[in-house]
Amino acid sequence: MAKQKQIFECQACGYQSGKWMGKCPSCNEWDSFVELSKFQTTQKTTSTPSKIIPIDEIEEIEVERFSSGIDEFDRVLGGGIVPGSLVLIGGSPGVGKSTLMLKMASSSNKKILYVAGEESPGQIKLRANRLNSHNPNLYLFPELILENIMSEIKNYELIIIDSIQTIYSEKITSAPGSVSQVREATFELMRIAKELQIPIFIIGHITKEGSIAGPRILEHMVDTVLYFEGDASREIRILRGFKNRFGSTSEIGIFEMTKHGIESAKNKTFFSKKPQIGSAITVIMEGTRPLIIEVQALVAESYANPKRSTTGYELNRLNMILALLEKKLNLPFNQYDVFINITGGIKITEPAGDLAVIAAILSSFRDREISKETIFIGEVSLVGDIRDVPSLDIRLQEAKNLGFKKAITPSKPIENHLKTYVVNEVEKLVDWM
Repeated sequence: MAKQKQIFECQACGYQSGKWMGKCPSCNEWDSFVELSKFQTTQKTTSTPSKIIPIDEIEEIEVERFSSGIDEFDRVLGGGIVPGSLVLIGGSPGVGKSTLMLKMASSSNKKILYVAGEESPGQIKLRANRLNSHNPNLYLFPELILENIMSEIKNYELIIIDSIQTIYSEKITSAPGSVSQVREATFELMRIAKELQIPIFIIGHITKEGSIAGPRILEHMVDTVLYFEGDASREIRILRGFKNRFGSTSEIGIFEMTKHGIESAKNKTFFSKKPQIGSAITVIMEGTRPLIIEVQALVAESYANPKRSTTGYELNRLNMILALLEKKLNLPFNQYDVFINITGGIKITEPAGDLAVIAAILSSFRDREISKETIFIGEVSLVGDIRDVPSLDIRLQEAKNLGFKKAITPSKPIENHLKTYVVNEVEKLVDWM
């Protein structure tokens, strides 16, 4: 016989306890426990256990995909949409998640159900008109109750849930957006996606800490996690994969927010060809894609404590580089403010841009222009060595395609794409400049 039992659950991580706690022992959040209604039964299950199979006897399954209609989106997904996949699109409010999903819905030839949990059909229609999206196979469903949504899914070929934090099940007493509600909704969507082989895209908001709002368990349950990144004040948006059971997570998609909505920006350049003091060009790798970007530096005399500021570059790495330049070149950066900016809203997450950062700093410090036909590629170590970076030939080929003539690198490439100057120490870079 079932008996009611008090259960308290952390709304940050899903940890459950038989009593209320002020601080969660799992995630250390304060005041995150709420009481749930839960029934404990002693009834035994009668399900038949699954059969154990040797891995050599399991047949390999080929993953079939179909295009979303957006090349950049397909690239991040691993080549296209997989039937039966559950894909989470995360991003901060206003970055363009709903716009991206509506763009995909308008580009696809599938019969699509757009579950609108946050906006009215009229608001979505206004956005569709701005995107010039008139897909007769797109259907809007303003619904929040999970059970009603589940009853309609089987009639469509692709589902979009906007957003998962607004959907709730009537079987659970907690509020929409709670761990219990998000977990129940995601589990049911995952089950029906696999059962009917229908791809489902769910939108999730990001908290101020940078994680998907609600639980981390949401990321563990889905097949693919994509983050849509970008500054609301800039046009560039980057779609980055953090988990993908059907492909690589090393690829990115580049988009541009225009007055007509969101567009692919794979051919957009992130640098200026005009020679400027304090500007240097480098090539970074985002997955298998080389990106040529511009590093800008401003070195100005300080009248108090010297300031260090970066946009798109790690501040700790800048401090390390400045300390290295002070030690190796005897430059008095302790008396100067130093500011670094990566143009276009791009973030450098690999050390291959170190050499360009040093070149830009020295250019600003010496008030001397650098030729815009030259690129700088190399990682700088703490001992002052300039070291090799992976995929050097791919980077140089991309630079050649965009009209660059010279490259400053720590070693000679295998193929002679550009006129290459080998610089393997910081002191030699100064001599070359």
